[in-house]
Amino acid sequence: MPGREFLHSPGPTHIPDRVLAAMHRQPLDLVDGRLKEVARSCFEDLKEVFRTAGHVFVYAANGHGGWEAALTNVCVPGDAVLVPEVGHFSNSWADHARALGLEVEVITGDWRHAIDPAAVEKRLREDRDGRIKAVLAVQVDTGTGIANDVPGIRAAMDAVGHPALLVVDTIASLAAMPFEMDGWRVDVAIAASQKALMCPPGLALVAANSRALAVSARLARRQRYWDWGPRLGEESYMKFNGTMPEHLFFGLREALDMVREQGLPAILRRHKLLAGAVHSAVEAWSQAGSLGFNALVPADRAPSVTTIRTGHGVEADLIRRHARETLGVSVAGGLGALGGQAFRIGHLGDLNEAMVLGCLGALEVAFLELKVPHGRDGVRAAVEHLARNRSEPG
Repeated sequence: MPGREFLHSPGPTHIPDRVLAAMHRQPLDLVDGRLKEVARSCFEDLKEVFRTAGHVFVYAANGHGGWEAALTNVCVPGDAVLVPEVGHFSNSWADHARALGLEVEVITGDWRHAIDPAAVEKRLREDRDGRIKAVLAVQVDTGTGIANDVPGIRAAMDAVGHPALLVVDTIASLAAMPFEMDGWRVDVAIAASQKALMCPPGLALVAANSRALAVSARLARRQRYWDWGPRLGEESYMKFNGTMPEHLFFGLREALDMVREQGLPAILRRHKLLAGAVHSAVEAWSQAGSLGFNALVPADRAPSVTTIRTGHGVEADLIRRHARETLGVSVAGGLGALGGQAFRIGHLGDLNEAMVLGCLGALEVAFLELKVPHGRDGVRAAVEHLARNRSEPG
């Protein structure tokens, strides 16, 4: 197929040419001072992205590895954790915790609404013995396209005075929407390289504050690779429990340079703008009744990914396949309970207005060719949104 394929998955995302070029080099010796400086500077700059003065750990792993790293450092088998359900990834995280021997309690959700902080407060108020060691909350569930109120969850915990740690999955939200780890008193945050950080898959990022580090230091260790203890020292080799994933760090260094050049506030505004364009298009498409938002409340719709449900007789996977194979545009499919019933447009990372409009336009071509009922003028609605809002400061 001529031209360039448009990747609009919510991860992995489009990798800038600068990042690809930065990785196109020979490795350095592990004790080379230049390599140590790359690592040191990445750890420091990641603190700015997480908005924390805490400690950042980086693992050669994906986001699921980040989950395991966080859980095995603040919990031991038999500990209880509370998971507010919001979609496929909150449930997957709960399953991961069960596999580690944790006692998992899920606050049931319907996959169409954000986490209710009042439900978290109610359950914690009932936990008079303080058995729940951590609340595991996803800021953006990539499967449902729903963004959650992390400060509201923290306020619910504070209202009860519960000692549980607040552990937040920011994999699909970090550098795509506001996240203030220290300001919101999040104890542990988890992210990954292949989302808004514009890097290849392969790095799990975990930030921990002093409270989480103190909890970890008291626990009996049952694992080694994930252990924060050895990684806290100054020895560069031990920060990775072995060989540093050098080329991923070369790419990360370049990506963090881009974040600094653009400025995090400007990056967050761009994500909000592009998400608004996608949401405007979906609002127009939904007028025919065969396509619609999964997230029912507009304020719950994530700035990083939009999940679109398909009605009876409309095959979501056929739309995806047609768009990818004949139009060169890749969007993601539905996950878990939404398998075959939804497709997802990723709009995070290294994207601009033209790329988003190209994706939306190609999807409209697919709708027409597949005779999918849809409200017209979706692309026009996106264009008008951009024209109205591009120059706005917030």
